[in-house]
Amino acid sequence: MVQGAPWKPAPENTLESLRHAFSMFDGVEFDIRLTADGQLIVHHDRTVSVPEEHLRGHPKWMEEWALDDLTGLGFLSFDAFLDDPAVLKAWRDEGSMGCIEIKRPHPNSAVGGGFLGRTHHNKHIAKVMRLANQALNERGIPRDNTVFYAFHRGMPASAHLSATDRPWAALIPYIPPYGNRTSQRLQVLPKFLTTSFARLVKQHRAQGSAMLPCAIEYFQSSTKHLPVGRHVGLEGNALERLTAAREGMPTYVWPTKPHIEHRLLRAGMSALTDHADPSLTWLPSGHARWRKPGLQPLLEEEWSRLEHATEANHLTVVRELESSVPLWSDCDDARRRTLVNEWTRRWKWRSSVEDTLERFSGETPPASAPRMIGHRGSGKTPRPVLHP
Repeated sequence: MVQGAPWKPAPENTLESLRHAFSMFDGVEFDIRLTADGQLIVHHDRTVSVPEEHLRGHPKWMEEWALDDLTGLGFLSFDAFLDDPAVLKAWRDEGSMGCIEIKRPHPNSAVGGGFLGRTHHNKHIAKVMRLANQALNERGIPRDNTVFYAFHRGMPASAHLSATDRPWAALIPYIPPYGNRTSQRLQVLPKFLTTSFARLVKQHRAQGSAMLPCAIEYFQSSTKHLPVGRHVGLEGNALERLTAAREGMPTYVWPTKPHIEHRLLRAGMSALTDHADPSLTWLPSGHARWRKPGLQPLLEEEWSRLEHATEANHLTVVRELESSVPLWSDCDDARRRTLVNEWTRRWKWRSSVEDTLERFSGETPPASAPRMIGHRGSGKTPRPVLHP
């Protein structure tokens, strides 16, 4: 760990937080909602996350606020986020990834559609997706640098209605946009218990999902045995079952804790992390941290060097690798071919080496390559998020 004052993350989903994550990791995850005047705001909660005194005289639900009122409190509009030069450089020009979670409003809000308004819910998510897609296209953000997802049973219908050509996925098990954390987890539990990892993959493939968002509970020792069916894991036979079930399907795991991060990446999956402290260089698992496995991918021999580093010398090893290993965008044809060959063999990707190289011939790493993704930018932060 680097000595000095303790690092403190910027509030989640703010420009400072998102910029930091773009600079530190392979990409960012963030949340968007639709405002009362039909604009997009970067915001997680269904109520506006500021102290109570700023809420008096205003609507209860976030979707009932106008964009100017929200940005006046310090929240970030989607357009302002996209127009930031540092964001554009990373996301448009350098192959960084943006995972865009579309939030459904509370059913009781003015645009919530009630508890049974499935058609309304589908149209709402489709509208958000369509607006976001248009904004991304206007800035030239590459298709493969994005994915839309949502806790929304009608995600396939919404994707079809939106006419987007960008990757999308549903978040399963479905968490409803109402209730508190405890009640939501109780509603999710039966679905989790009856959905093995292999079944989860099949559900996503059947829906047409481009990737597999996955809860960390499928890999934690305390919960991985709970779902009916054979469990998966990050080592031994359980890892073999995981690899066979995925067949290279891009898999993003949240929230990834530092003690499991290294093994998860080496299993070929992407990690959504709340831990963006630059001084976190040595993981609790006893491994040096590699923060850009997608944008600056390592060959197996380079992973071996990293894994043989000790706590005493790991900073030297990491610095040497950072200075000698090229970015994916700078790799020559031979190195790209070697990387994709190793990934295809190790993780049993469905796509052939030739097809992968042809599709990902530019700055964007292959979709199935493991990545580090900053959750809500530099990580989830306490409530209220902002103190205007």
